[in-house]
Amino acid sequence: MPTILYPEATYGDAPEERGIFGAGHELRFVSDATALADIPDSVLADVEGLMIFRFWVSAADMARMPKLRAIVRMGVGYDRLDRAAAAERGVLICNVPDYGTTEVADHAMALALSLRRGILLHHDRQRATPPGDWSSIVSPLLRRASVQGFGIVGLGRIGTAVALRAKAFGFRVMFYDPYRPNGTELALGIQRAPTLDALLPHADVLSMHLPHTPESAGMIGVTQFAAMPENSVFVDTARGTNMDIDALYDALHTGHLAGAGLDVLPIEPPVEPSPRLLAAYRAREPWLEGRLVVTPHSAYWTPEANMDIRTHGAATMVAALGNRPQNVIPPTDY
Repeated sequence: MPTILYPEATYGDAPEERGIFGAGHELRFVSDATALADIPDSVLADVEGLMIFRFWVSAADMARMPKLRAIVRMGVGYDRLDRAAAAERGVLICNVPDYGTTEVADHAMALALSLRRGILLHHDRQRATPPGDWSSIVSPLLRRASVQGFGIVGLGRIGTAVALRAKAFGFRVMFYDPYRPNGTELALGIQRAPTLDALLPHADVLSMHLPHTPESAGMIGVTQFAAMPENSVFVDTARGTNMDIDALYDALHTGHLAGAGLDVLPIEPPVEPSPRLLAAYRAREPWLEGRLVVTPHSAYWTPEANMDIRTHGAATMVAALGNRPQNVIPPTDY
């Protein structure tokens, strides 16, 4: 009977998980650990399946689980797992890519629209002391959707969902993703950029939708922000490591970018000293009024998405320990 470990949290009696795993699996739950290092060897010794949400998994962690056969990342990203070490030990790594797609796409659009419609700007002005005039605000942020290019970097499940939403709002949608097959743009009725450099000058809104990889790390920095149109908006609901947050501070501070919406940061949760941009945002520095919104990597969250993480994650582990693994992540990025 394979032993499955949930090391990060309990879900009551976990009836959904138990129903999916059935009587042929033993489930163990740990609720008081802050890392795998906190869990005794005696608990890890028999673990064959490891369910991970936020914890890191290192080679040393895996060495403490001699029977480990599969790790399921209960989410999309897998950059906290040592894939090379897993491959060396013959451990499968799988993710759960089919949860939260609509939530993150909705969140990205909400960030873009709250900036481009001036909702945040008017909100900040109306709660000021004294409140602003009861009238519209003339700002570079406010533009009609149909005159704006909406650039998407990474056209996976979420990027595609964002493209369809942006198109429905009337934006001129263009994407860059060298891994999507030819003709993807024709199926969706949007434009394709052959390179990132070709996309950026058309991106009045630039929305990031790609995982953390050696290729994506630091992809958007000083040069890329400068290549975007004057008064454009940057949105990131993917991974904070794909941007240079100090370069984003400078692009906003000089006024080249009109606004930014971030659900992710390079280091999460943020630690002191905070990035300059986050410090200015939390201090409500006047120059950022209505121009920046930060959410705490919460774009995925709804009760429905949370249940999808649990049920789809359990089903993925059953498949991984069976004879038909799904959502298998390769040991290295291509």
